[in-house]
Amino acid sequence: MSENQSELNQDKQVEKETAPQRGPISQLLCDEGLAHTVNKPDHIGIEIINVLPDLLIEIVSSLKSHGFNYLECQGGYDEGPGKKIVCFYHLIEIKEYKKGSKPNEVRLKVYLDRDGDLKVPSLYKVFQGSDWQERETYDMFGVNFVGHPHPKRLLMPEDWKGWPLRKDYVQPDFYEMQDAY
Repeated sequence: MSENQSELNQDKQVEKETAPQRGPISQLLCDEGLAHTVNKPDHIGIEIINVLPDLLIEIVSSLKSHGFNYLECQGGYDEGPGKKIVCFYHLIEIKEYKKGSKPNEVRLKVYLDRDGDLKVPSLYKVFQGSDWQERETYDMFGVNFVGHPHPKRLLMPEDWKGWPLRKDYVQPDFYEMQDAY
């Protein structure tokens, strides 16, 4: 075996060892034929699963049918200028707990191209508690939630221009408040 071939095999082995491993929730989704990718677990060991926007409803519905019956949090963040806008979802299995037990949790992420189509299906029909959370993500990052029953700004005035929590946002020098009466 040549020296180059040996180095290539070592590189592949290192990639295999450092690549995120599928956890039990990811494996459950694979068993159901639901396509996704995985990230490394977060700092407390919770699985992070990357989902395409087109499969979000199907994956969330599957997780809900398997006991993840509470949407703890939905939000967004900006990875930086020229990078992705991310929508995240934290799902928890709510059941009776014994003292010292830990709930099952999973984190889902949908990565969107900032210059592309910032559309994600609304989870309102699956989790009605997503209503204001999705409106806030729209208001701050410009992500449109298709099928949301009240798609309008929540925190900023209706005529506000831009998305204030995006890293490429330029704050206007002047904004005149309209009289509400």
